[in-house]
Amino acid sequence: MIIRSILKHIFPVVIIYFLVNGCAKISSPSGGPIDKEPPFVVKSVPLNGSKNFKGKKIVITFNEYVTLDKINEKLMVSPPMESKPEVSLKGKSVVIGYEEILEDSTTYTFQFQDAIRDLNEGNTINNYQFVFSTGPVIDSLSVTGNVYQAYDLNPPEATLVALYTHLDDSAFVNNIPAYISRADANGYFRVNNIRGLKYRLYALKDIDNSKNFNLYDEEVAFIDSAFQVTTEKNFLPLPEDTTILKKSDSKSADTILLQGEFKLYLFQHVNKLHYLTSSSRSMAYRLNYTLSLPPGTLGFHFSIPGADINSFFIERNRENDSIQVWLTDSTLYSQQIINTVIGYPFTDTAGNTVLRQDTILMRFLIPRSARAKTKPVPFKVNANISAGSLKPGQQIVFNSQTPFREPDTSRISLFEDIEKFYCFSQVN
Repeated sequence: MIIRSILKHIFPVVIIYFLVNGCAKISSPSGGPIDKEPPFVVKSVPLNGSKNFKGKKIVITFNEYVTLDKINEKLMVSPPMESKPEVSLKGKSVVIGYEEILEDSTTYTFQFQDAIRDLNEGNTINNYQFVFSTGPVIDSLSVTGNVYQAYDLNPPEATLVALYTHLDDSAFVNNIPAYISRADANGYFRVNNIRGLKYRLYALKDIDNSKNFNLYDEEVAFIDSAFQVTTEKNFLPLPEDTTILKKSDSKSADTILLQGEFKLYLFQHVNKLHYLTSSSRSMAYRLNYTLSLPPGTLGFHFSIPGADINSFFIERNRENDSIQVWLTDSTLYSQQIINTVIGYPFTDTAGNTVLRQDTILMRFLIPRSARAKTKPVPFKVNANISAGSLKPGQQIVFNSQTPFREPDTSRISLFEDIEKFYCFSQVN
């Protein structure tokens, strides 16, 4: 009777315990499928394709929050503006603002490439364009083509394509193009929404983002004669294939290569001009200078005003167009800014090469010390002696990241032991 009475009271308690724990168990929601769809536009002010637009701001609103990836590099406006528009995010909208006075009766195309993507999954909108006209007509003509590397016929990366209404050869150097676009990963390009005029066509690896050819190490391609764009080149979007096909492995799928009308072959012309290409101070005690060509008889000259000539020494490569200056005086290389004077060959606008003298400030910012203690990096020297063996007649070569002082050969001793030679040296 006693056992039965105890079980009678314990059993309900056990039942309540399991019910409470089962109901009170908290777990995170499993969530839905991964979002693989890119964001889409729900509205814009003005509407995409608007005419007679005179405003200074464009607002494009998407169905979800978006982010901008390298917008300053990827956004292209055709025709180009003198100053790049300011692009910002406000809620689910992308806001483009500019103060520049736009040309009358002109169709403007804002090409975002793949800069717009959703905030959570990073799905991109590929080749998104926003078009409006400051006049009553949207220009609808286009120019298509392909860009190739001249030396291997492979498509180059990040190639700018430019159309000029100025037909003289100097326009590519002195003027901003009338229309611009960018070739895709396969070298195909399509310049849309242009007028029916006569143009010259160029392609350029635009190193300084100036949109014209002004650096001699930039690669360039061009059509040797001007051509007329006619109504036969109407802009028609590529038709979408609505045929339902079985999905295949993306790695084995064939890449569709689009063929345009014009073929451009990118090349880099032989440089014949002398100039200073770069100067840097990668370490506190090392200064770097590079020249466009070997200096020849004019040479390269270096000095630091007020510094002793023995406080540094110069190292050059075989062609003498890359120079490293090593500072040996600690009171000198401990300075954040060093005033240097260099002399080097320079080709002026008349084509004459003269010795030019420049004053260059070389800066080095000492990195902030870490809170945690770090072990000093040991000085390492590598040699061409492998496994302690040395062949007869083989030279012993030592390499380090910094130059050696002149060796003291009196501190090097050779010993012979059972027809084997050993080399010992004493190092301070």
